[in-house]
Amino acid sequence: MAENTFKVASMNVNSIRARLDIVLNWLSKEQPDLLCVQETKVQDAQFPQEQFAQRGYHAIFAGRKSYNGVAIFSKTEAQNVKIGLDEWGDEGEARLIAAKIKGINVVNVYVPQGREVDTDYFTYKLAWLKNLRKYLERYYTPDEQVICLGDFNVAPEAIDVYDHNRLLGRVGHHPEEQKALKFLQEWGLEDVFRRHVPEGGHYTFWDYRVKNALERGMGWKIDHIWVTKGLAEKSVRAWIDTSLRKLPKPSDHTAIITEFRLR
Repeated sequence: MAENTFKVASMNVNSIRARLDIVLNWLSKEQPDLLCVQETKVQDAQFPQEQFAQRGYHAIFAGRKSYNGVAIFSKTEAQNVKIGLDEWGDEGEARLIAAKIKGINVVNVYVPQGREVDTDYFTYKLAWLKNLRKYLERYYTPDEQVICLGDFNVAPEAIDVYDHNRLLGRVGHHPEEQKALKFLQEWGLEDVFRRHVPEGGHYTFWDYRVKNALERGMGWKIDHIWVTKGLAEKSVRAWIDTSLRKLPKPSDHTAIITEFRLR
């Protein structure tokens, strides 16, 4: 990799310990400068930190038993680490971890799934996204280099799902979620994947419950890498690595990656 490039990836691992070999092998092969993961499903005391250190990655993480959990792996040590949406949100929910890495502000999020429309879970999801915008306003400005990435649990556009007409109105592709996500984006973020790959048919999630979903193209793009304008202009490419979803016992998500040329 060229010295002035910065390769960033995001992946919902659906248990870091269950997918440890998958993640470690992918890191060794792809050598990203930064990997943000979600749904680690492990308490901090049991986090497999040493295995990543052996491969040259610093790890910061926030987790809880059996569900949620976020982590950042980086080749350079993270600074200004922050966990959670400050005073807002369910106590100890482990859905946000932020840091400054190589001069770039990184906000790794695992947005609540929402379960069902017209439930408290769905209302909480909308409020979470609103408070994420407030979080960005509190700590950053759109003129800074900011990456907000992770599992947003929302497919914002028709091209982000395999069947827009069928899925519109369901959790993950509901107008209220899309409105909340648009409000977040209007703070000053661009979907860097869409800058380079404007067409549909590219997904990051395939439901386990749908038989042969990957082979049948029945996916959702709910994992995103959004960046501020100055950083977007430094991006050179973006892609989704579907090979991870084809491995034995994979996560139901795969990695989304982008590369920047830093000057």
